[in-house]
Amino acid sequence: MAGIGPIRQDWEPIVVRKKAQNAADKKDEKAVNAARRSGAEIDTTKKYNAGTNKAASSGTSLNTKRLDDDTENLSHERVSSDLKKNLMQARLDKKMTQAQLAQMINEKPQVIQEYESGKAIPNNQIIGKLERALGAKLRSKK
Repeated sequence: MAGIGPIRQDWEPIVVRKKAQNAADKKDEKAVNAARRSGAEIDTTKKYNAGTNKAASSGTSLNTKRLDDDTENLSHERVSSDLKKNLMQARLDKKMTQAQLAQMINEKPQVIQEYESGKAIPNNQIIGKLERALGAKLRSKK
């Protein structure tokens, strides 16, 4: 054992770091209870449509108010037969499918189908888009 020199150790200290809490960790029940015990401020507001891709549509509230005001007939107004016929004729004159027209106005094909079958609740914004896309007047003057 004559050739062995002093033993050298190259140990470096190990540092353990905790990761910062993200929003999901802060909502955890244990984290909320710990915050309550420590006296931290806790925000408990419920967000409407949080995390969804839904925009509040103004047309729905108008139709709902109209339905609430109507005491005798408890149903929404549907697309008139003139509008159905005009829409279908204008679309066929342009040689377009329902899906193509829907894509052109950024709506679902089901919307066009409902308008042409008369099941849709009239929405002036959608009717305006249809008129511009087809280059035709769909609504009849009353």
